[in-house]
Amino acid sequence: MNCELNYTGILIAICTFLTIGIFHPVVIKTEYYTGTRYWWLFLIAGIGSIIVALFIADIFWSSVIGVLGASFLWSIGELFEQRKRVQKGWFPMNPNRKEDYQ
Repeated sequence: MNCELNYTGILIAICTFLTIGIFHPVVIKTEYYTGTRYWWLFLIAGIGSIIVALFIADIFWSSVIGVLGASFLWSIGELFEQRKRVQKGWFPMNPNRKEDYQ
């Protein structure tokens, strides 16, 4: 009986967890310093990452790049939600951009 373990799924899960964890502060900092005006960069990076993932033969790296692309796309909505959270006072407002919150 062959009892070889396959760690690929666990490694993909760890990379997914880390990617989501990294994007949380990225969204907060992006909204603080630039507002929502650069949402389209997240769109381009997300679509680009997903397209690249389609052409990577290795399942691990294809999955990681695909998760990265999905995280970029998900972050677009989170960027606009972060703006609402700032307006509610849940996060600090950038004093140099007060006019953006009205």
